[in-house]
Amino acid sequence: MTPSPMPLSVIDFASVRPGQSVGDALQDSVALAQKAEELGYERVWYSEHHNMGSIASSAPAVLMAHIASQTERIRLGSGGVMLPNHSPIVIAEQFGTLAELHPGRIDLGLGRAPGTDPQTIRALRREPSAAEHFPDDVRELQAFLGDSPSDLARTRGITATPGRGTRVPLYILGSSLFGAQLAAKFGLPYAFASHFAPDALEQASAVYRDRFEPSEQLAEPYMIAAVNVVADDDTGRAARELQHYRRQRVKLMAGRGRHFSDEELDMIMESAGGRQILHMISCTAVGDGPAVRDYLQDFASRAGADELMIAPVGSTRERVHGTLDVLRRAWSQ
Repeated sequence: MTPSPMPLSVIDFASVRPGQSVGDALQDSVALAQKAEELGYERVWYSEHHNMGSIASSAPAVLMAHIASQTERIRLGSGGVMLPNHSPIVIAEQFGTLAELHPGRIDLGLGRAPGTDPQTIRALRREPSAAEHFPDDVRELQAFLGDSPSDLARTRGITATPGRGTRVPLYILGSSLFGAQLAAKFGLPYAFASHFAPDALEQASAVYRDRFEPSEQLAEPYMIAAVNVVADDDTGRAARELQHYRRQRVKLMAGRGRHFSDEELDMIMESAGGRQILHMISCTAVGDGPAVRDYLQDFASRAGADELMIAPVGSTRERVHGTLDVLRRAWSQ
């Protein structure tokens, strides 16, 4: 089979496994980026979430700074920064700093969701209407990262240092038609969160490509689609890892910290709510290398993707690394 030219990348949530410390989880993220670099993956992105005990990537720029110092070539980015939680100039300065320290290696993916619950939104000092200003905030951020002074009223006479002239590439993240339309209008790459919100994927991809307007950053549309992957040379072990992941996902989202017996969790997974949670992760490739490769090639075609963002599934660091290894070998055949 002819090797696929499509880039493969990784989304890392800095997952804190049961019984694991946050520090150990962050060290796992360092090791994952190093493994991805070794295997030739394109980039690793980190997501901004708050008030979630199982996710330690609440400060993507800080995590990226550390991991960039522990790697050499691989691109690192936010997947994403939830821009309405922040002032654009602060994000410009943070990512401008990263770009000056690690030239050519930094991406800035942007989302408009809070990445948390209503109570934590208040703790973030976020205005309830902040998401309505997302398009304007993106334009403001572009101005701060650009080469020359901006005509925007809110940025006139203000220079982001670091930031000015770094031209950190921006990506719009989304799981709906809003993000697709905005990315198309602004001429930016679009990344779809199909690893947990699959329903509008094909429609959003079509809208994005149909309405794309070339920009200074991007001449042609560029679509990234995220997908969960459980890969193992032992197909039985891959199936068991998937089942473990499904149960942990339902437990996390349905329980919110509560403890369930195995029997209770079985019942929840069979309930309407449990089935909806499992539907959210329906874009999942599982099996040995050839099976996973075939699934991903079909998925990329349906998604109209130019790049796949892999969410590697595994109950241990070794299993996660194994997924990346098995997939990389199969993708090259």
